[in-house]
Amino acid sequence: MTDKGYDSKANRVACRARGIVPVIPYRSNAKNRPNFFPKLLYKGRARIEQAMGKLKRFKRVTLPCEKTAESYGAFVAFACALILVKSVHTAQTSAGVPIHTLDRRP
Repeated sequence: MTDKGYDSKANRVACRARGIVPVIPYRSNAKNRPNFFPKLLYKGRARIEQAMGKLKRFKRVTLPCEKTAESYGAFVAFACALILVKSVHTAQTSAGVPIHTLDRRP
């Protein structure tokens, strides 16, 4: 999965030669564009890029500070957890439900 910058016949042929189905959108001026394009699959690519962008905000993920793959993986997992907590917190407050009312039990 790539963006329109990699739309060329050579790239598509190279992918198929390796047994890969290319998911590359055609440029607007491309000749012989097929009617079908897997839009849902391509939307997944956008979500992955957004997640990587959020991870790169953490300096220790972006820079090679960690000595071992295990400690680097642990920090990436910790960063993902922080991103998840922030997204859940934002979703609850944007829904109009104050966070402190969710903890109360009847």
